[in-house]
Amino acid sequence: MISESTKARFATEVAKYPADQKQSAVMACLAIVQQELGFVSRESENEVAAYLGMAPIAVHEVTTFYNMYNQQPAGKYKLNVCTNLPCQLRDGQKALEHLCHKLGVEMGGTTADGMFTLQQSECLGACADSPVLLVNDRTMCSFMSNDKLDQLIDGLKGASA
Repeated sequence: MISESTKARFATEVAKYPADQKQSAVMACLAIVQQELGFVSRESENEVAAYLGMAPIAVHEVTTFYNMYNQQPAGKYKLNVCTNLPCQLRDGQKALEHLCHKLGVEMGGTTADGMFTLQQSECLGACADSPVLLVNDRTMCSFMSNDKLDQLIDGLKGASA
C-alpha cells in the first residue's frame, strides 16, 4: 500500500533521529501517509509500525490521540471548530451549531458533495480570538461570527468551482 517514494520520505524523517529512536518519526510518517492517501487507515498504521519497528497499537494510539489525523476519508475542506471551555464561553459551540445548520451535517459528518467535513476540536491555542476554527489543519480563522462563517464557507465553495 505504501509506495517506495513514500518510504523514501519516511527515511528522510527517520534520519533526523538517532538510529535507536526511529519511532520518534511516527507523527511525521503518519502525516506523510495522510498527504499521500488523504487519511490514515488501519492498514497504513500497520505499515508505519512495521517500518518503524513499533507495535501497531502504539501507532494507532498516536493516530487516535491527535485530531489532525483523519481515520477515514474527509472532505476537501476539514473544519475543526474549537469547543473547549474558554471557546464555548465565547460562542465556540454556537459557531459549530451554525456550521452544522449551514452545511446540513452533524458534527463529525461530511457533506454529501464531499466538500466539507465538520469536527469539533480541543484547544487550538487562540482562546482570546474565539470562536476559532482550523481549516485543513493549517489555516486558523479567528473571531468567527456567523457572518464570517458564512463568508468562509461561500469563499471555499467559490474557490472549488
